[in-house]
Amino acid sequence: MNIISRLFILTSSLSVASVCIIAPIFAVENQQQPYLEATSQLTSVSQLSDVQPTDWAFQALRSLIEKYGCIVGYPNGSYRGERAMTRYELAANLNACLTELQKLIGTENNSFTTKEDLDLIQKLQTEFSSELGTLRSRVDTLENRTSQLEANQFSPTTKLEAEAILTAASIFGENTADGDDNRDNNSKLDNNPIFAQRVRLNFVTSFTGKDELNFRLESGNIPEFDESITGTTMTRLGFDEDTGNDIGLDEVYYSFPIGEKLKTTIAIAEMELNDFAEPINPLSSSGRGAVSRFGRYNPILRSMDGTGLGLNYQLNKNTQLAVAYMANDAAVPTENNGLFNGNFAALGHLYFQPTDNFGITFTYLHGYYAGIGETGVNLTGSTGSLTARSPFGNVPTRANSFGLETSWRINPKFVLSGWVGYTKAESAVTNDDAEILNYAVSLAFPDLGNKGNLAGLVLGMPPKVTNSSLIADTDTSLHIEGFYRFQVTDNISITPGLFVITNPEHNANNDSIFVGTIRTTLKF
Repeated sequence: MNIISRLFILTSSLSVASVCIIAPIFAVENQQQPYLEATSQLTSVSQLSDVQPTDWAFQALRSLIEKYGCIVGYPNGSYRGERAMTRYELAANLNACLTELQKLIGTENNSFTTKEDLDLIQKLQTEFSSELGTLRSRVDTLENRTSQLEANQFSPTTKLEAEAILTAASIFGENTADGDDNRDNNSKLDNNPIFAQRVRLNFVTSFTGKDELNFRLESGNIPEFDESITGTTMTRLGFDEDTGNDIGLDEVYYSFPIGEKLKTTIAIAEMELNDFAEPINPLSSSGRGAVSRFGRYNPILRSMDGTGLGLNYQLNKNTQLAVAYMANDAAVPTENNGLFNGNFAALGHLYFQPTDNFGITFTYLHGYYAGIGETGVNLTGSTGSLTARSPFGNVPTRANSFGLETSWRINPKFVLSGWVGYTKAESAVTNDDAEILNYAVSLAFPDLGNKGNLAGLVLGMPPKVTNSSLIADTDTSLHIEGFYRFQVTDNISITPGLFVITNPEHNANNDSIFVGTIRTTLKF
């Protein structure tokens, strides 16, 4: 007969004080959730939702709780008395109950302890001496390992988050895109496959537990499939980064709360507007979402990056307001640069989420582009036609943009999302103006085939000049994309994806261009 059986036989003939030694085994959920995860001490058996007066152990539990204080429950108020347990768990519970008994025995008014109780305690301690010794050894080993980790940890305030993307990609098609109506100007499309990578190291530091200092180191050699390769920026990948594998500082910001509802973010370098006005599109991640640049989120949020200040205020539990100011060349003191005289943008962003399954955002953006430097005028974040990027050429330009984005989780396995972006641009040196429009609809299928997997479809129109006093885009390009992310492990995913641009550069004389990729993402 094993020790557990003998303990239950002994329990039937011993006093309540003896039963309290065995009873904690009913508070163990299973072998993966030990007794130590239970809640604080109970004061009445009525607090246990799954224990009834008709249960055979009811009186024993009642005495153990109210007289000896030797029973605890689970956070949801249950006791789970029928669960199995290991001998190690029994040893841990026995030790806890013996400690409680020793406290009671040591009191001055001890009137309930009998010689039989003490003999049983001694017998059980002897019976489980090997398990208790093993448990003490395991605890000592754990304490030693914890001390070693604390002594050799990277930082007590900083954690490292790393992401590496490996990709094989290729472009398919006959000719490059061209902005005019003459096919003879198109050159043969280079479609040699590539294999490249991008690596990011994020150092995230918190000094108070509520603030966050983040800086990112980045390196990569994934080329931009832009006008220099395909004749259009519509073919860019959503995770391209070509630094020639040189390591550079990509992003620095510090966020901290002011009160309970306001969060302040100081962007020191390379922040983007979408960091303040976070997209709600489930395909927005560069490493885990859409494989194209356009398919991730509304292009109006790509129209500026750099240095700035952002405030996020929680109006109520369903509504959040974000405002931000960002300058592209804040560190350059020369004319038409700096914090206020160069490229800058002012953002207002309202996020409303009436239910857990539905959200909608409204965005307003006022931008100014000085038309100098490497950035020049780029109203679309390099996602639309070259005409939409700088409708008046590389001259000072003002723009007011409006965005609407929504996401509806119809059920846990299907999410419908979409956006519309409209920009009214004006030349700062002439009376010319232009209107730019883009839109997209996306379908996401989380956990399709297996937990962690994601299938996505995107259909939309990249930014297009629909009306202009100078040159408007004559036809319409469509962006059609599909991908499927295999979640191989918690840290590794593989995503084959394909997207096609019809009538590139919104020009029906251009042949469709296909971009295929297999993106492997490793995170830790």
